[in-house]
Amino acid sequence: MQAWFLYLLALGAGISVSVQQVLNGNLRSALNSPAWAGFVSYLGGLLTMAVVLVVLREPAPSLKLVTATPWWAWSGGILGGVFILLMILLLPSLGAATLLALVVAGQMLAGIAMDHFGVFGLPPHPVSVSRLIGIALVIGGVLLIRD
Repeated sequence: MQAWFLYLLALGAGISVSVQQVLNGNLRSALNSPAWAGFVSYLGGLLTMAVVLVVLREPAPSLKLVTATPWWAWSGGILGGVFILLMILLLPSLGAATLLALVVAGQMLAGIAMDHFGVFGLPPHPVSVSRLIGIALVIGGVLLIRD
């Protein structure tokens, strides 16, 4: 695929995260519960992925593949649940722009560290001056955007 199309898809993913957090915040208020709002959010995600599996006619992974998968590869859903809950809890206090700026800064810091050390099977990409400048700019953006 063309790089620009992939960039647009990634931009759309970022927009969807922002909209999702505001919608989850509204759901929290409506249900008077951050936990139920997170549950409903993940239930919607589960149903979406079930439809994708049916539409793509994806076969279930074999038991051999399941048992060969490293233990840590199964923790993404847990971290996703923690993420959604924290976003729902922090949104009213921090506001959408500050919260998302901090999330992006955290993602960038973790991404650079994971790339540098090649954790979880990633090919190593050493820290460079340009990457450190990029992180500094993101953190500077967080400082400028907060309320």
